[in-house]
Amino acid sequence: MSQITITPYGSWSSPITTDMVISNSIQIKEIICDGEEIYWLEVRPNQSGRQVIVRYTPDGSITDITPPDFNVRSRVHEYGGGAYQVFNGVIYFCNFANQRLYRQLPGKKPRALTPAENNRYADFTLDHLHQRLICIQEEHGESEQSVINSLVAISLDGKNSVSLLVSGNDFYSNPRLSPNGSWLAWLTWNHPNMPWDGCELWVGHLDDFGKITKTCLIAGDQNESIFQPEWSPGGELFFISDRNGFWNPYRWKDEHVESLCGIQAEFGLPQWVLGLSTYGFSGQDRVLCTYSQAGKNFLANLDTTSGDLTNISLPYVEYSSLCVKPGQALFVGESTDRPPELVWLNLESGAQKVIRKTGTMSINKGFISIPQEIEYTSQNKLIAYGNFYPPVNINHNPSPGETPPLIVMLHGGPTSTASLALDMKIQYWTSRGFAVLDVNYSGSTGYGRAYRERLNGNWGVLDVEDCIQGARHLASQGRVDAQRMSITGGSAGGYTALCALTFHETFTAGVSRYGIGSLETLATDTHKFESHYLDRLVGPFPAARELYRQRSPIHFIEQISAPILLLQGSEDMVVPPIQSERMYQALNAKGLPVAYVTFAGEQHGFRNSESIKRALEVELYFYSRIFGFNLPEDLEPVEIKNLEPSSNL
Repeated sequence: MSQITITPYGSWSSPITTDMVISNSIQIKEIICDGEEIYWLEVRPNQSGRQVIVRYTPDGSITDITPPDFNVRSRVHEYGGGAYQVFNGVIYFCNFANQRLYRQLPGKKPRALTPAENNRYADFTLDHLHQRLICIQEEHGESEQSVINSLVAISLDGKNSVSLLVSGNDFYSNPRLSPNGSWLAWLTWNHPNMPWDGCELWVGHLDDFGKITKTCLIAGDQNESIFQPEWSPGGELFFISDRNGFWNPYRWKDEHVESLCGIQAEFGLPQWVLGLSTYGFSGQDRVLCTYSQAGKNFLANLDTTSGDLTNISLPYVEYSSLCVKPGQALFVGESTDRPPELVWLNLESGAQKVIRKTGTMSINKGFISIPQEIEYTSQNKLIAYGNFYPPVNINHNPSPGETPPLIVMLHGGPTSTASLALDMKIQYWTSRGFAVLDVNYSGSTGYGRAYRERLNGNWGVLDVEDCIQGARHLASQGRVDAQRMSITGGSAGGYTALCALTFHETFTAGVSRYGIGSLETLATDTHKFESHYLDRLVGPFPAARELYRQRSPIHFIEQISAPILLLQGSEDMVVPPIQSERMYQALNAKGLPVAYVTFAGEQHGFRNSESIKRALEVELYFYSRIFGFNLPEDLEPVEIKNLEPSSNL
């Protein structure tokens, strides 16, 4: 047994290295059942974030299906998802490099089904009757303003034939064919909405030639969000709607919409990516589903006749990529103390089998910090939520009377959510003597539409206030050091972090990963999917130009007093590098301690294992210099402008 040593917070030696973090950062998603075979996508940081289709067969063998020179990833909406489909052993997928659609027969090399044009494809469904794939097509011209989204049919005859089915709106998703092949369902929405703001569910009848001859609006409008339409084996159309304030399940039957389970819980997700699944049909009048309630995630059986919802007790706190077939289910299960795993579940007997682990835990659980859910009062007496991780390390105790430095972490979106599942990046910090608060600020998903919409018109205000009050709440309880509090986030979370550092003085350091410094630039220099996202979060542009300016940290550099670290991908199309570069130049010119690190080849979010490692190590080095503690390990220094080599703040 190791001897416990008295060591200042931040200087704790930890077995959770950056190599361990990336070894546990493989991601599994988009599970597909094809007969007795199971397919999924693996995102592999050690291959620069390459996405590979993997197959599991009944004999227990696991095989990579994607050839080494292919990367299964769509760029529809820039964020992708829905990049492949499997029917009777034949795989259809979008290749990242050229965005062409390919067909891969068993044991054969992939062959292109679409021409070499500047188009992107995703979200596939097979039309057996007409021997074609129906999917989203995104046509790209010379500018983002010329991008056209539509639903198309791609012939399987190998002649690169693509025909238009539905067009005219800004966006489409979730094309789904009825079991008899006669009806097509889909979602559609227009600017300025995002799909979680409001979208519409339509169905159209297919004639003998595969053309849509008549259409009908089933549900949805500007202020009702629809998620995951699916046809049941009996031909009834199911979907998720937030018309009652929460994403709940509904069914279209006999030309009427009926509620299946009306509770204050979220059965849907913000559709940042395509191919999401939170339910499936497990038997006659039975649906297996996942839902979140008050920040917790559940797997449950829903009786579609009685509306009874029965939770299934399993050792997981998060469920994703749900794939269901009669009597069985597959999902990615995540817990608080071990890496995610691909799980098979027998719905009759309750038997479980782990098919694939994303990593291994070779360390004592005495180094793992278990999250504590907290809620606290924020601005205007509103309640906000977060997950608090105290520092934990069985080999170290802090110096007497010392309280730990705090890192306030912010998810992106801002409509994403903070999970309770094990995150080795968080454990990297807590095992070194940092406390972490992962905030579900106003605008987060998981607490209903009203909580999401709190941020409308208030982005950069309420989210910031929730983070500040969360940090102060912990400091007032003596759980963290009020003089050593940092705020860090990526993308939208990076914007919130920069706002907190610009317009307030609560935090003594901050880290922005590809964060937004200028809302005006974001509104005018981003991709189509998010080009009107700020209309609700801030206000219509350019009518609200002055408000955009008032909420943009880049214009108020003189108000910043805390040191800042900026991390940026060189090929980011969502938040272009120019934003971080301008922020860095302005902070440096003012004489503030600032560091700027770019990651070559990275886009919006770091996928390469070396980038993930370097980003963590740079941040730790930065904190050691700013918060004044010695590192127990050798790290490559990063230049912090305007900070004396031997000084700490």
